[in-house]
Amino acid sequence: MGAVMPKNASADAGRLDFAALETLRLVHQLGSFTAAAETLDVNQSAVSYTIAKLRRHFHDPLFVREGGRQVPTDRCEHILGQVVEILDMLDDIAQPEAFDPKLSDQKVTIACNYYERILMIPKIVSALRRQAPRLSVEVINALGDGHLRLLRREADVLVGPFGRTESGFHSRRLYTEEYACFMDPEHPLAGKTLDVESYLALKHVYINYGGSWKSAYVHELEAAGHTLSPTITVPSPAGLGTLLANSDLVATMPRRLGQTMSGRLVLGESPFRGSFDLSVVWTARTNASAMHRWLRQVILETCRG
Repeated sequence: MGAVMPKNASADAGRLDFAALETLRLVHQLGSFTAAAETLDVNQSAVSYTIAKLRRHFHDPLFVREGGRQVPTDRCEHILGQVVEILDMLDDIAQPEAFDPKLSDQKVTIACNYYERILMIPKIVSALRRQAPRLSVEVINALGDGHLRLLRREADVLVGPFGRTESGFHSRRLYTEEYACFMDPEHPLAGKTLDVESYLALKHVYINYGGSWKSAYVHELEAAGHTLSPTITVPSPAGLGTLLANSDLVATMPRRLGQTMSGRLVLGESPFRGSFDLSVVWTARTNASAMHRWLRQVILETCRG
């Protein structure tokens, strides 16, 4: 690779390669030498050596440890602001211009959550295997910060209610979903229209997905000045069909997901529908890649409604 020699860097500081700058970017994204080493599949000492070399080159510590994380200095932020676009361009150049899915034995990683794993991933995987039988597919949790998994290069695409508008991200809408109430057929309000007062008085099972994530219907409810007081809180929709059966509990969850859970549950219209979009999201790094364009097209054709 060629060298990048910043202004004011001494001539004896040594040549600076793009691999070192890529390591700098990865530590910046992950906030950890250890995590960067795991992502690069190298020893932590190799990452430490590279950062030490960069510190000498730029005459700056680049990172300081605060609260268990490697926090970038202002100089580090400035350097990355200058070179990130170059690194992305090099990634694009390194990508093959053509891609034949029938011959590919590469690996693709999809970040998503429970909803997508139940309703979308089976169709996506089936389509991928038909077109690329030698392809390896990994599905990982997105939780509430799946975009970070894209930035950390832990995932190739992100599927779910995660549309991004910031610079460096691209997204395409798949379809629109909304929330509904689900309850046992013997529930006193089964099949009845729920107004706000009767809805809030229900014994709710609240799905807390973790992190900073909050369901769209909760945002809508709180924006109207109300507070939800759950009877039971669970970490995911898994097993809700069994939990709701033969009980006076009610769960508000995405309509399509609730309809797959149990034929015995009754769907009721919620006064807070919290409409939201499901999207496929990716970064500028993979935007021009032939393989990634094919992967995104398969997802769009399989899931778009």
